[in-house]
Amino acid sequence: MINPITQWLIPKRSLALAEACLIGLVSGLSAVLLKQSIGWLGSWRLQASLILPPSFALPAFGLCLGLLCGFLIEFLASEATGSGVPQIKGALARFPIAMNLRVAAVKLVSTILSLAAGMTMGRQGPTVHIGAALAAQLTRWVPTSPDHRRQMIAAGAGAGLAAGFNAPLASVAFIFEELLPDLSSITLGSAIIASFIGAVVSRLLGGGTLDLNLKLSNFSSTFDAREIPFYLLLGVLAGLLAALFNQGILASLNFYDRFKLRLPLRIGIAGMLGGCIVALLPEQFHNNSGLRELLITGDIGWKFTSLAFVVYFLLTIIAYGSGAPGGLFHPSLVLGSALGYLVGIGQYHLLGLGVPITYALAGMGAFFSAVSKVPITAIVIVFEMTTDFNLVLPLMITCVVSYLVADQLAKGSLYQRLLERKGYSLPQVKVDKSTLVGLKASDIMQRRVETLGSQMTLDQAIQTFSNSSHRGFPVVAQGKLVGIITQEDIAKNRDQLPGNTPIKEVMTPQPITVRHNDTLSHVLYILNRYQLNRLPVIESIKLVGIITFSDIIRAEANQLSGEKEQLGPSPDPSYGVYYTRAPATGSGRMLVPLANPQSAPVLLEIATAIGRDRDYELECLQVIPISRSSSPAQTAVDTTKSRRLLRQAERLGRRWEMPVHTQIRISHDTAQAILETIKQRHINLILMGWKGAPSNSPNQIFGNIIDTLIRQAPCDLVLLKLPKGKEVVEDVKSAKYGSLAKTWKRWLIPIAGGPNSRRALQLIPILATLAKAE
Repeated sequence: MINPITQWLIPKRSLALAEACLIGLVSGLSAVLLKQSIGWLGSWRLQASLILPPSFALPAFGLCLGLLCGFLIEFLASEATGSGVPQIKGALARFPIAMNLRVAAVKLVSTILSLAAGMTMGRQGPTVHIGAALAAQLTRWVPTSPDHRRQMIAAGAGAGLAAGFNAPLASVAFIFEELLPDLSSITLGSAIIASFIGAVVSRLLGGGTLDLNLKLSNFSSTFDAREIPFYLLLGVLAGLLAALFNQGILASLNFYDRFKLRLPLRIGIAGMLGGCIVALLPEQFHNNSGLRELLITGDIGWKFTSLAFVVYFLLTIIAYGSGAPGGLFHPSLVLGSALGYLVGIGQYHLLGLGVPITYALAGMGAFFSAVSKVPITAIVIVFEMTTDFNLVLPLMITCVVSYLVADQLAKGSLYQRLLERKGYSLPQVKVDKSTLVGLKASDIMQRRVETLGSQMTLDQAIQTFSNSSHRGFPVVAQGKLVGIITQEDIAKNRDQLPGNTPIKEVMTPQPITVRHNDTLSHVLYILNRYQLNRLPVIESIKLVGIITFSDIIRAEANQLSGEKEQLGPSPDPSYGVYYTRAPATGSGRMLVPLANPQSAPVLLEIATAIGRDRDYELECLQVIPISRSSSPAQTAVDTTKSRRLLRQAERLGRRWEMPVHTQIRISHDTAQAILETIKQRHINLILMGWKGAPSNSPNQIFGNIIDTLIRQAPCDLVLLKLPKGKEVVEDVKSAKYGSLAKTWKRWLIPIAGGPNSRRALQLIPILATLAKAE
């Protein structure tokens, strides 16, 4: 079995947050390393273009570094091509796409080579891929479930984007908008922490992107209602050109595929071709980083901006189509800034309002939104880089319009279409209540669990195994799970230890468990990873069920066939209108449905005796039935009498220092409300009163409610036939303990044998004690 250290490694909220911190730190460091390395190696290229003729130096650098980059990817990690975002989407969709340390290392080195070769792509996409791959590797070093692994991969991707752009909020928005729409609270918390730490590390060490706060320190954007038509025009143009850009990316990939060239040659040719084109252009084009700053800050005229837009547009398509590692985030921002600057120049000459730089910044978000189909991320990322609140309205207009135009021309994200080119088709996101994804451990587990006491001897355990078909039993002490004992444990120790040895010395202590609200995928992961045949289910520290593979198969068969266990004859669930909760300190829980104030004191007295003996908590339930024509959740009822009845139970609990929980539920059917309470509160035993009159229906024995509970309740049911003609005390507070039941001196015990007889016999000492009480 599993030792305590391994059990500690099972992901919990605190561990998830600790992993998020580590992922953010590593992603931030990788972003810094990537930026510094690209700058260092790229400076050699610029120096060579100053010493040697640019027409020779630039193509030569592009060819050599491109070939080296291609060989590295081809022989070590073919998954390191492109931006990496499609690979992340595929991994999160559980496709067999490698995400590990090898991929991260190759992606890092190959991106340095390709961008230092002069290719007009960004490093932010690879930074996202590297962060996600490092997070995936961490989930292999630390045992984790598939759901938790997805959460950490998403957090790693967010940390990479935050480190690349110094935009932690935008990175979180990108996660739920593009990568992982089914965002949980743990995923959101992990993503926020990882993104924050990644951005902080990158900013402190100088790994961030262009700092627009410094570049635009003397600039203040403006917004005038008369400019709205021009912002709408900018959004439309950005949507049209972004759709053309996306189609160009796909066409370039298809063009390269048509020639059946090996990856090193494809990237080498793209690098050489880009170098040749740049060598023919003005010197500002030799340095991609400097050109990006000029375009974004608008320090050049409209002619140079137009030329730069066309050249950057074509070179990015050529480079990305070759399979070279590099992202599209930064090219989208650069192209958008150039387009926005041109629209701003036109508006300024026509109306003389505002400044072109405002349009350049709005264009950045618009083009980014249309290319990646993430309008919220686009708005937030530009706002975070500029911290200019006046830009929010222009950004909202342009980003939404460009997104709508681009999506109308080509449905779906570019990254999804790139993933489909590799043969992975993402399913449509649908909310399907019949899928297996929604199953929880509490839906699968067996609630009637046969357990062994920790003080049971080895001989007694051997006898129990011989009378049972089970190969293992949970071991409990005072209702709390303390271990697991299997036939293998018995076989290994029966010849070495005396028969009176307590099984607590033989069992496996601190077994692997799952919580009652864990998902089916987590349960399957635990069973498979640790090769278990049975898995105890706990609520807090109490054992509430057990899961075997046969239970999972049965639950899946019911789900796939459309069968579902009904809690009662009515499909409408009951509705709780009143609750009180005591400390959950008992080893089990007993349900006492209360209806008649005359019989309630007797029921509560016997329930208290059983609860004290077994260390059970009391769950007192009062059900208020209503007409089936009314909705339980929308019907107003008077709960005064019900609460007065439940307060008797609370007083009794305080007197005997016993946890007592109470609730009032409105329901069409009393049996249905009781069954729902059993499931939600993990009840071990029901104690109910019975009037003793036979049912009028030939198909019923005790009546509709009790017969339904006998058939469907997953726990033991004790029926108490109340005496007739006896005086009962209406208020428990005025009665001495035992005064209500001490006159009961005869008990009927079934003699047919079986587990019910044995369970009834176990109650006799408790009830006999009640009869003798004074």
